[in-house]
Amino acid sequence: MPRLRLAMAQTNPIVGDRAHNAERLLELAQQAYDQGAQVFLTGELALTGYPIEDLALRDNFLEISRHALDAFALALDTQGMGDMAVIVGHPDGPYSAEDSATILHHPARAKNCASVLAHGKIHATYAKHHLPNYAVFDEFRTFLPGDQGLIVRTGGVDLGIVICEDLWRSDGPVESLTGYPLGALLVPNASPFERDKDEVREPLVVTRAKDMKTHIAYVNLVGGQDDLVFDGDSMVVNPAGKRLSWGARFEEDLIVQDLELPRSELDVALPSQTVLCEVDIRGPGDQPLPPRSAPEEDDNAILWQALVTGTRDYVTKNGFPSVMLGLSGGIDSAVCATIAVDALGADRVFGVSLPSVHSSEHSLGDAEALAEAQGINYRVEPIGDVVSVLDTQLGLSGLAAENVQARARAIILMALSNKEGHLVLTTGNKSELAVGYSTIYGDSVGGYAPIKDVPKTLVWELARWRNEQALAAGGQPPIPLSSIEKPPSAELRPDQTDQDSLPDYAVLDAILELLIVEGLDVPQITNRGFDQALVEEIVGLVSRAEWKRRQGAIGPRISSVAFGRDRRLPITSRPTPFPSSR
Repeated sequence: MPRLRLAMAQTNPIVGDRAHNAERLLELAQQAYDQGAQVFLTGELALTGYPIEDLALRDNFLEISRHALDAFALALDTQGMGDMAVIVGHPDGPYSAEDSATILHHPARAKNCASVLAHGKIHATYAKHHLPNYAVFDEFRTFLPGDQGLIVRTGGVDLGIVICEDLWRSDGPVESLTGYPLGALLVPNASPFERDKDEVREPLVVTRAKDMKTHIAYVNLVGGQDDLVFDGDSMVVNPAGKRLSWGARFEEDLIVQDLELPRSELDVALPSQTVLCEVDIRGPGDQPLPPRSAPEEDDNAILWQALVTGTRDYVTKNGFPSVMLGLSGGIDSAVCATIAVDALGADRVFGVSLPSVHSSEHSLGDAEALAEAQGINYRVEPIGDVVSVLDTQLGLSGLAAENVQARARAIILMALSNKEGHLVLTTGNKSELAVGYSTIYGDSVGGYAPIKDVPKTLVWELARWRNEQALAAGGQPPIPLSSIEKPPSAELRPDQTDQDSLPDYAVLDAILELLIVEGLDVPQITNRGFDQALVEEIVGLVSRAEWKRRQGAIGPRISSVAFGRDRRLPITSRPTPFPSSR
């Protein structure tokens, strides 16, 4: 059986920056070539980044992307790598209006493609067949579907290519290739992270490898792109369903794997609507490579790294020099500050304590202790004078007097942001956002929300975990223990706690998980043992807060249903109530 040395490039592209992305791919291709790779595989749309959204509707963007692809193919050859087959993800187009004529009112002019490059030119191109249109995906809007399969005959073996969603669907190209004597199936992916995604992703690849009786090389992107985070976790699985390699989590990586593959059967007919591309490549390396070991898995470590990666890439890819956030002494701002420090370094994190007449001494002390423990820039800016002016001028009381304190803090943070160039981080968690327990244009102000998709109970869990990690490494806990243990409070009136307005967070989060993530209705949630009146109250709060959430900052998605791309509900609506079962 021929031995093929395959390299998979797990990259963190910047959307639209084709020059940067190509340069990074060239660097990794050179490393792969130096290790004897014969085939080099990239992730989905690795040349442009993913998702490109409505950039795919711009002819100029597509034309420049095509020029970048041509230049990349030439650069590979010029730098002495022309005898390595490179499969790179990119958009292709623009296609004429006639290409989409069968799809009524379809604006797309591009296809989501992977092209085979060698010897300075493009030999063949495969276009993604199945365009996902669910959860965070909206590819049916931006791409035209492909209708041809592709087999690459190289190094004495036949390699099939499908792209991401094509693998998740059992019909289409997967069905067509099943039964054909492939050496391996190559799968570029842009598969966003969510909790326990690997418990779905790896079994899928295993199942497909067994069903198709072939190796599957699955390469994924890494890094943050707006509210999405890509976790890598690339893999090679053999026909028996055994995983042979592991890509790093949330880091760029080059995975090089030797595969013993069945030789091409020249007398076997190609599957229908499938193109054969033959490419000459160099021979295999002399010495087999040692296998990679499986990494240790820690669910909290994975979640934390997702939040850190999303925050780091949003800040750095958008060119912000630093971040600023209000430090209340509470758990949410403490966790956000710690994420920011882990993402950017303490010197790029600025914390501001914004005390009012209702701020407790322990809150001020906890904010200062956190800043000192982590070495971040810290200042105190009292809000009393600002609030007094507004109170005097407007005669505020009750909720209006409470909310004006939060908005005074927002004014100061945004003024400092404008003056000094920081990106303001907002510190609200998913539980608060769900029920509207925040002041719009107040504590909700900011450009990025690191824990937007993190329920309150998980915020506490991650805080304890992060402190334990620091202690295990011989350091000091970054988050003050009192910030974790004290009752949460907005401190907008005397002796206020969150539980004055909300049920216990453990109960609230359990109901919200059933409502938002699992999509259950009131009777179904009540049947899980929750009080119907409480469930109805929470459902009402969630519904009425939609207008607030729609205006909120984005943040890293870590659940299967986050606020934003996943969950799109009308602001103006009056749902029919469910009949009472009491």
